[in-house]
Amino acid sequence: MINTPPGYESTAYVPHAASGFRSPMPLPVVRASLGARFVAYLLDILFIFGFTALLTLAITLIGLVTFGLGWTLFAILPASGILYSAVTVGGAAQSTWGMRMMGLRVVAPSSGVRVDVITAGVHALLFYVAISTFLLWAIDILLGLVRSDRRLGHDLLLGLAVVRAE
Repeated sequence: MINTPPGYESTAYVPHAASGFRSPMPLPVVRASLGARFVAYLLDILFIFGFTALLTLAITLIGLVTFGLGWTLFAILPASGILYSAVTVGGAAQSTWGMRMMGLRVVAPSSGVRVDVITAGVHALLFYVAISTFLLWAIDILLGLVRSDRRLGHDLLLGLAVVRAE
């Protein structure tokens, strides 16, 4: 087990078999700081921009080959950030490229299993919904600031945690 620094102690919740209620269980990982998550997101913005540029080029070429029919794929470009997060967080490394550079990964603390692609995509979607509205963004950040485990609102909704990679 890793010794967690003060202020980062947390409990994950595991369903109790008999009653259906959840009982606290210590999580044997070190939680990520909000500052590291912010820097990882700034790095991810650059990667998403590059991914979107490559996707635009690929769709343009597909459109030329299919005499314009492939250009309907331009409709997926607004979701390129969600696709990027779903593929990278739902992959073997459990993190986006920005998270990898900051030494972070996403886990499901209740089960300890890797996050699947759909859950990773929904996590990204909730994040982008939260940052698109000031009030939701403020609530999301406020939850992370007041909680000792530093989990944001969209993490809590899906039962995920961003932790330091080992």
